[in-house]
Amino acid sequence: MATVFRLPDIGEGLTEAEIVEWHAEVGDEVVADRPLVTVETDKTQADLPAPITGVLLHRGAEAGSVLEVGAVLAVIGKPGETWEDGESWGLEAPTVAVTASTPPPEPAAIGTARPRALPLVRRLAGEHGIDLDRIAGTGPGGRVTRADVELVIGLQAPRRESAPRVERPPLVGTLDEVAEHLGSGPSVTGPMTPAPFGEAEPVEGERTVRLTATRRAIAEHMSRSWREIPHVTSFASFDAERLLEVRRALEARHGRPVALDALMVRAVLPALRAFPEFNASLTDDGDLVVHGDHHIGVAIDTEDGLLVGVLHDAGRQSIMDLAGMVERLVQASQSRSLSRQEMSGATFTLSNIGAVGGGMGTPIIPLGTTAILSIGRAVATPVVRDGAIVSAMIAPLSLSYDHRVIDGAMGRRFFAMVVENLEEPALFLA
Repeated sequence: MATVFRLPDIGEGLTEAEIVEWHAEVGDEVVADRPLVTVETDKTQADLPAPITGVLLHRGAEAGSVLEVGAVLAVIGKPGETWEDGESWGLEAPTVAVTASTPPPEPAAIGTARPRALPLVRRLAGEHGIDLDRIAGTGPGGRVTRADVELVIGLQAPRRESAPRVERPPLVGTLDEVAEHLGSGPSVTGPMTPAPFGEAEPVEGERTVRLTATRRAIAEHMSRSWREIPHVTSFASFDAERLLEVRRALEARHGRPVALDALMVRAVLPALRAFPEFNASLTDDGDLVVHGDHHIGVAIDTEDGLLVGVLHDAGRQSIMDLAGMVERLVQASQSRSLSRQEMSGATFTLSNIGAVGGGMGTPIIPLGTTAILSIGRAVATPVVRDGAIVSAMIAPLSLSYDHRVIDGAMGRRFFAMVVENLEEPALFLA
C-alpha cells in the first residue's frame, strides 16, 4: 500500500511552505533519506528527504505553489502501483511525517472541510478588501488560489485607454490661446486640478516581481512589530580604538578572524544582567517574562534579505567561542542552511550595519523581544582631547526599545553602560 507523505512543520510556528524544486518526477524511484523536494519557508530553504524507498506516485503541488503544513506533499508506493484520485483513496493509506510530534493541522486532514484559501491568500485578499466567499475558487475542492485573488485585484484596478503619444511643438501665447490651440476651449479661472494619482504613463521597463517567501515573511514581521510595539530610538557614539585594538590582538593570538559581533555581545551582556528588562518578552496578557539565559540574535545580511541567527547561551561562552559561533551562523545564513534552532529563541538582538557601510539607523525591534542595538561603521573623526583636536575612530550606536516596558531614563542608563564597556573592553573581558 502506498504511503502518504505530508508537509511537516520544519520551523517554529510554520503554517505553510512554498515548493521550490522537485528532485524526482512522478514514476521515478526515490530512496529513503535522500532529498525529494526543496521547500521555502518564511525563513529558509530546506531539502525534505524521502521517508521511504519506493516509486513517486503523486506530487501534492508543483514548483511555485504553497502548501499548508499537514497537506499531502507526496505519495510513495511500490513499482507498478498507481495513485488513484487522492482524497478518498488516501483514507486507507498510511501517513508518514518527518516529525511524529507534529501532527497535521485539523483543517488539512483528509476527510475534513477544506479552508477556502491558504493563509497567504487570505492575507492578500484582506489587504485589498476582497470577500473570499464571493470568489469561485479554481483550486482543488473549490479552494481559492492566489491567482484567483490576483485576477479580482486586476479587475478592480481602474482601466483607461492608452493613447499614442503625439509630439507637439512648443506653444507660445496666452493661456486662452494655448487652450484653444489644444482644443480644450478657453481657460477657466481658478486652481488647476491635478490628474488623479496612479494615471501617469507607464514607466518603460517597469515590471512586477513576486517577493520570495523569505522577503514576504520579513515584511510581515517588520510590519507587525512597527504596528504593535511603541518604538523609542536613542542614539550615541563611542571611541572604537580600544575595541579595535583588542580585536586585532585576539586575531594575532589565535590566528583567525574575530567578528566584531562577538565583542559586541560580550560588551552588552553585563548591561543585560544589570537591566533585565532588555532581556525579556511582553506577553499578550501584559505580563513581562524576564529570561534567565541570554540568547543573542545577530542580524546577518544575505542575498535573500536580513536573517537573524541566534547565539544560544551567549553568557556562558568565551570570546573565541562566540567568534566561532558567529562565523558558523554567517556561513549557514549565506548557504540557506540555518537550522530551526539557530533561528529561534532570541532574547535580545544586535545588528552590525557597519559591516555593510551603515551608520546611524532606527532598527526595528524583533517580535518577542524588547530591544535591539545597532552599531555603525567606525570612521576617523576629529575630536577634542585635553584641549587639542585629534583624530579618533568614532562609531555610531542606535538603541531601539519597547516603550511599554522601558522608559527613557532606564534606556539611557543601559546605553551608558554599553558605551562604557565598548570604550574600555577590560570591563567586560575580565
